[in-house]
Amino acid sequence: MKHPENNEEYKGLVVNKGIEQPDSVSPYLKNRPKRKRREFSVNEFVEGILKGDITILSQAVTLVESMKPEHQAIAQEVIEKCLPSSGNSIRIGISGVPGAGKSTSIDVFGLHVLDQGGKLAVLAIDPSSERSKGSILGDKTRMERLSIHPDSFIRPSPAAGSLGGVARKTRETIILCEAAGFNKIFVETVGVGQSETAVHSMVDFFLLIQLAGTGDELQGIKRGIMEMADGIVINKSDGSNIEKAKLAATQFRNALHLFPAPESGWTPQVLTYSGFYNLGVKEIWDMIYDYMDFVKENGYFQYRRNEQSKYWMYESINEQLKDSFYNNEKIQSLLQQKEQQVLNADLTSFVAAKSLLDTYFEELRK
Repeated sequence: MKHPENNEEYKGLVVNKGIEQPDSVSPYLKNRPKRKRREFSVNEFVEGILKGDITILSQAVTLVESMKPEHQAIAQEVIEKCLPSSGNSIRIGISGVPGAGKSTSIDVFGLHVLDQGGKLAVLAIDPSSERSKGSILGDKTRMERLSIHPDSFIRPSPAAGSLGGVARKTRETIILCEAAGFNKIFVETVGVGQSETAVHSMVDFFLLIQLAGTGDELQGIKRGIMEMADGIVINKSDGSNIEKAKLAATQFRNALHLFPAPESGWTPQVLTYSGFYNLGVKEIWDMIYDYMDFVKENGYFQYRRNEQSKYWMYESINEQLKDSFYNNEKIQSLLQQKEQQVLNADLTSFVAAKSLLDTYFEELRK
């Protein structure tokens, strides 16, 4: 590398050339033959999942999340064959404001249920960057003990811009995990908001984690996330924060009285606990088990599962129609043209959209 400082105009200044930098990649690695990952057949995937093989389960989840048509075809066949072995778990959605301690709480909750037997799968949804489209996928670092437990399976997935931070294929992943013998499923979401409906539509119990002293107590009178919660827990109820947590719990209970009675007939409870010090965790699980017994007895449990299946049927239809529209060759060639016309104010957004849809339907009729 030449240094401009060595030019004659800079007299008295000399910069040494330095040593030749070695290649950052070992030359021995370049000659090493690439190891090709073994590709499993559909039957091998199903057999491995039913045996509880974590490696094969992980590869199957990767296929489910893949956007490639050939991967999707295999994944759907695997899901179809695993479906009869699924459905035998408690599905719990866990949401809360950022920093509420969701991942730490899952670590504590998970260890508590695993001490009683069974297997636990945690599907952690990581927010994706709107700019780079990438995700850190670092939830395991906050689940130190659970991540090394032999009976747990933690799968972080990128949100990829999907509704409510729920990965598009989380529901299919739940089916695979249940077929692999996991009888407790946690679905951790990015944060709270109206779009958390997507989580609610795939779990049996929706747990909302809140904090005291953050001003969120007043948000309790707003509809949306509060109406969906089957249970609310106030985290970090320890030390000097205990009184604040108790006050927040009272305010949330008062707020819940403003809502109509839930369809399940269950009255949502508000509890306080400390995930860091493992205080009050047993009471939370007692609440969840009481809820499960309650809804199974009055028939709401099966009704809710049926409604969820119906909801996801319509979601799948919408998704397939959207993919079909954008992957249509004629539409792809017209999109840029219509977009430019909208930007030039030659067409309104609505007229451009109608024109594209009319073209798409004409293509289908051919």
